[in-house]
Amino acid sequence: MKKLVVVCLAALAFSCGEDKKEQKTEMKTETKVEKAAPAAADSKEAVVSIEGNDQMQFNKKEIRVKAGQKVKLTLKHVGKMEKAVMGHNWALLTQDADVATVGNAAAMAKDNDYIPADMTDKFIVHTKMIGGGESVTIEFDAPEAGTYTYMCTFPGHYALMQGKFIVE
Repeated sequence: MKKLVVVCLAALAFSCGEDKKEQKTEMKTETKVEKAAPAAADSKEAVVSIEGNDQMQFNKKEIRVKAGQKVKLTLKHVGKMEKAVMGHNWALLTQDADVATVGNAAAMAKDNDYIPADMTDKFIVHTKMIGGGESVTIEFDAPEAGTYTYMCTFPGHYALMQGKFIVE
């Protein structure tokens, strides 16, 4: 009888361990990076929401809009760290901009919200820098058709926090 109880307890413990393993897998799935849904073809405005977190990640690696479409983009910092430690912005670069060059120059532009004053011609639009729990919304007209890069210009973030802004 004792063996049966031990076997049952072991089976129960083992199955609980499997649940935890499944929960961990589910949690990993939840943190996967999302792709933005394409904007509606007949919509005059694309409403886009993107999040940055304390792990230096955007939740979207791709955003699609139509050429000339009005874009209303909201950046939400879902982390808890303050702007001075883990600030985020969203910057859309011109097609000829080199991400590493802009990112390295941005690290030296603290006084200008990490937007290098001598490289403003490499930016189509950008948000202000925000900290944990904050959000910011900008509106702009989508550029001509093509693939553009967006990034966070906080020092060192561009390596992980970037994606493609696809204009159709």
